[in-house]
Amino acid sequence: MADKLVHYTTATGVATITLDSPHNRNALSAALRAQFAANLERAIDDDTVRVIVLDHTGPVFCAGMDLKEAKGANAGQQGVNDFPALLQQLWTSPKPVIAKLAGPARAGGVGLVAATDIAVAVEEATFAFTEVRIGVVPAVISVTVLPRIDARAAHELFLTGETFDARRAAEIGLLNAAVPADKLDSTVERYVRSLSLGAPTALAATKELLQGETARTMPEVFKKMQALSAQFFAGKEGQEGIAAFAEKRSPNWVPRT
Repeated sequence: MADKLVHYTTATGVATITLDSPHNRNALSAALRAQFAANLERAIDDDTVRVIVLDHTGPVFCAGMDLKEAKGANAGQQGVNDFPALLQQLWTSPKPVIAKLAGPARAGGVGLVAATDIAVAVEEATFAFTEVRIGVVPAVISVTVLPRIDARAAHELFLTGETFDARRAAEIGLLNAAVPADKLDSTVERYVRSLSLGAPTALAATKELLQGETARTMPEVFKKMQALSAQFFAGKEGQEGIAAFAEKRSPNWVPRT
């Protein structure tokens, strides 16, 4: 029986989906993706659930795709191939989704944050689009991230792969709020209470209105981005970058001083 990497609880109209794979920093392994999708569908289908909260255990919210699974896999076997379905499921959920971050997010993990309706992180949390530094492209996550963040910031952060803090994340639109650690629970609870005041059908229709053209074009765009991302994960640069990451060395394209 597979390990339980995602937990599901409900209380007073709130479904909490908790990523619980701290041994690999909640990386998006095949098992975690499958369990996440199943629990998200469960929450969406439950008429008693009004709001969905995405939480995590351990110090890291999500480190992105599981690079151990990506190593040596061809384009058709890359885990990024089924990631668009999960992001689309989050984005188009008729029920509001809140991301609650007590720690950092990287790459695909940032894509998850961007796919939610409201995102709150502790001030100590950090973020980065690290894809180019391991020879891949932030293609799939661009579909959820680019509608959220400032265009100039996107160019800077996608191309450099530099780490940025929660305050910057809030400034560019990735987060709704960056708060002290002791205010994280109360801030999320405030958003939950506010969302619970809305009528369920009205909230769903308002979400559809807010998603606009992005939701309508998402399947086609995801198909193109998935192919591009899988190509780079399986390609020469991607495999070198993944190997370098595992071996804790610089990849071969970094100039030597």
